[in-house]
Amino acid sequence: METILAKSEPELSLKTHINDCLLILDFLKKCFPKAAATQYRSIDFWDILYKAVIFHDLGKAHKEFQSLLKKLPNNWLGQRHELFSLLFVEALPLETEAKKLLHLVIAGHHKDFEQLHQRYLNAYRIAGKNDFDFEEDEKLNFKEEVGKVDAAEVNKILKHYFSLDFSTIPDIDPRKVVLPYLNRAKSGKVSIENEDYFHLLLLSGALKHCDHLGSARMTSIEKIEEQNFVFLTRHRQRLLRVGVDFYRHQLQCEQTTGNVVLTAPTGSGKTEAAMLWLQTQLKHLGQGRCFYVLPFTASINAMYERLSHDEYGLGKEYVGMLHGKLSDYLYDYFDDAQYATDVKKQRIEELRGKFKTIYTPLKVVTPFQLLKHLFGLKGFEQGIFEWAGAYFIFDEIHAYSPDVFAQIKVFLEYAVNHLQVKVMIMTATLPSFLRVEIENTLGRYTDIKADKVLYDGFDRHKVILKEGLLASSLGLIIDNLNAGTKVLIVCNTVKQSQQVFAQLKEYVNKAVLLHSAFTGEDRAKHEKILKEGENKEDPIQLLVGTQAIEVSLDIDYDVIYSEPAPIDALIQRFGRVNRKRKKGICPVYVFKGKNANEKYIYPAETVNRTLKILDTIIEADGGIIKENKLQTYIDFVYPAWDPKSYEVFKSTYDLLKNAVRELAPLIYSKHQEEDFYKQFDGIKVLPVKFKNEYERRLSIFDFTGAEQLKVQIRKNKFAQLLTENNQDLVKDRFSFESKKQKLISIPYWIIGKKYDPDLGLLYDEQETWNAENVML
Repeated sequence: METILAKSEPELSLKTHINDCLLILDFLKKCFPKAAATQYRSIDFWDILYKAVIFHDLGKAHKEFQSLLKKLPNNWLGQRHELFSLLFVEALPLETEAKKLLHLVIAGHHKDFEQLHQRYLNAYRIAGKNDFDFEEDEKLNFKEEVGKVDAAEVNKILKHYFSLDFSTIPDIDPRKVVLPYLNRAKSGKVSIENEDYFHLLLLSGALKHCDHLGSARMTSIEKIEEQNFVFLTRHRQRLLRVGVDFYRHQLQCEQTTGNVVLTAPTGSGKTEAAMLWLQTQLKHLGQGRCFYVLPFTASINAMYERLSHDEYGLGKEYVGMLHGKLSDYLYDYFDDAQYATDVKKQRIEELRGKFKTIYTPLKVVTPFQLLKHLFGLKGFEQGIFEWAGAYFIFDEIHAYSPDVFAQIKVFLEYAVNHLQVKVMIMTATLPSFLRVEIENTLGRYTDIKADKVLYDGFDRHKVILKEGLLASSLGLIIDNLNAGTKVLIVCNTVKQSQQVFAQLKEYVNKAVLLHSAFTGEDRAKHEKILKEGENKEDPIQLLVGTQAIEVSLDIDYDVIYSEPAPIDALIQRFGRVNRKRKKGICPVYVFKGKNANEKYIYPAETVNRTLKILDTIIEADGGIIKENKLQTYIDFVYPAWDPKSYEVFKSTYDLLKNAVRELAPLIYSKHQEEDFYKQFDGIKVLPVKFKNEYERRLSIFDFTGAEQLKVQIRKNKFAQLLTENNQDLVKDRFSFESKKQKLISIPYWIIGKKYDPDLGLLYDEQETWNAENVML
């Protein structure tokens, strides 16, 4: 019987854990073959990883740690087992550089070196220090602790299973592993320019994957094979049976190996083009993970459902997704009467766990899920390992702010130049000055554009400019509604959309309002009603909303009335009208009048240039929006970087570029992941009417369900309410006992505005409540 344990609850022997980790290593070899292409002298990447897996947990043979695992009285005193694993590495007959790499990745496979130094190494006595230093005298003696490691039992495992026989285990001071590297990193001497940098980075990431997935006892990691693309073959056969084929730009993507920039109109099969490109890359360049990058949560949810379809996509086992609201999506995904709360939570965690690991070979993600690793957050080595030899598909690349675009540029440079990745950029409306930035980043690439004839066939909208405010012309809209027309209205603010909806909903049987100021629960309900309404004979006749409508809603309306916005936002809005191009040319109305508070939504000069180009379209083409002229429209509205945006872009680029150059493996940023996301997201607040229900859900450990009751508001609105100090925004805290009788205390913000499930958060109406009753 193997006496050394690696895990408890359930008990697992050290030998079994090593085998579980070696199984993961075998999968890494098959799924990430390019990870080993980062040559460092004559060191074999996979051989060093193999040894790291065998040796990484040998320090658990410390007798006190074994007592801890067996729930016996012990004096382990919170030491780190990996520091004792270094003893056995030192005994290996390896050249100095290989042994150095092994020491580093094993020492850092749980805690970063800052923590190891400050919390753990400082707990040991420094040899030769003043004998009268009483503080030093109270510390542990590392040499004495080494004597408690059952080296004989470890040697039996190494000899019997791995043909390694150590007659003696040499002594080693772990400070001599950790401190020299830590000092080099702090002085800026660890950077991507070092010869061993990527070998160390990817080895560290790979060992952490092996340990993490091995501990989870994962027995398979999927990879995309040729048969996963059979849905493309079936789709093409369906087209050929009716006398058509894939578009030329789709076939070009299928025939191209390497980086691609694809320009094609919305609705012209860019997703199929991306999958055809991916199929070719995997076939000719070998295995690697794929990341399908989209800017918005709604886009990601829709693309996940599309690509994970077992018949019309790659299949559920092969596609995952990651974004900041993943738990909300999964909560709705499992919203079925057959699931009790505990079962639902378990299913959510299982799926989230898979998505967060390397199990799924294709992930649909926001760029922030990639960028966070360049900021050095905990576990960034695992994230960057997953990029080795990967394929990145960026869709809707035009949709990012200058600072995020700068970060994406840094990411692409890093991945293309150092990790052998291939990139596909897809766009319908990318300004030329941004395109130049992308082209310079990619280096060699193939430029693919849809045919002019195809563009001509996508003309489907006629723009009509109207004077004044949209809210002052509701009579025109009412006439459309009375005639049975499906009407879409897009306002620039939540408040305006609520007012318009309240005035028009009585004229139709079915109407929906959609904007950002709904709870997650109500937002999901509204989107579900919209989705189901599109498939019924009696559809939703009126949809009113804000910019939320611009994003990946599969809806098709007859006419749109929109408040003024930049040309790219308008094109996205127009795309929800005559979506399937079966209605000829449909009218799209844009009002020139701007509400007073809209200056905070869009830059005035951008909107003014948009109105000017719309005038030109009316004059030159009778208002028909020509798909083959979209680039001209975009470049007129966005001729170049405006000084303010360029300053943001350049400063963000320079700062991150410099930070990435000195990003040191095994040393983490002090920023938490939540802090990283705060720079992009709004702030969630709880409408006071849900206070009791929120706390009830927390008390039964339904944390995701509790979060679904919150509304996300913009940071500037949050700051405004906080500054006003009129009890509209108050911080509270709910405390309760966990299942293990530990006290959990969760802080949250309460907003004292009224909330209506049909209208959302009503900023102008107060809820009756007593803010003095809150805890903080």
